Amino acid sequence: MPKVSLSEFADRLSQIMPLVAKEFMRQQLGELFKDKVTLPQLLIMSFLSMEGESKMTDMAHFMKVSTAAMTGIVDRLVRLGYATREYDAEDRRIIKIRLTPKGIDLVKKINQQRRQVIIKIFGKISEQDREDYLRILTQIRDILAKEEIKP
Repeated sequence: MPKVSLSEFADRLSQIMPLVAKEFMRQQLGELFKDKVTLPQLLIMSFLSMEGESKMTDMAHFMKVSTAAMTGIVDRLVRLGYATREYDAEDRRIIKIRLTPKGIDLVKKINQQRRQVIIKIFGKISEQDREDYLRILTQIRDILAKEEIKP
């Protein structure tokens, strides 16, 4: 395989990534559209699924948005019955957000669907290539977690 310069790599990746992301999302959109859940709402539901509960400020930090923007996302999840607000017994100024059983079920359903899509796609790729892909994605995740990359 011929060597690819970093600039060529960036150009090719810039063309490929949106198509890959679009197709992954298209495979999962049935559940999202059926339940009228947006991608930011799904990200927050997944975050809550991992954390159990969270304060608005922590979710806003996770999403890198203002607490006002996060309030809008959470309001919609509460209205749809996927999340609840619970006041801290010690300090009523602290409000924790938690998934409802309906929210937990939707996250599980979407995770199962995502898993099936990944198995379908990556089942057509060699085990070595899958290991390499996972290793590289893990490196990218670690780099992104350590530093905020600005254009």
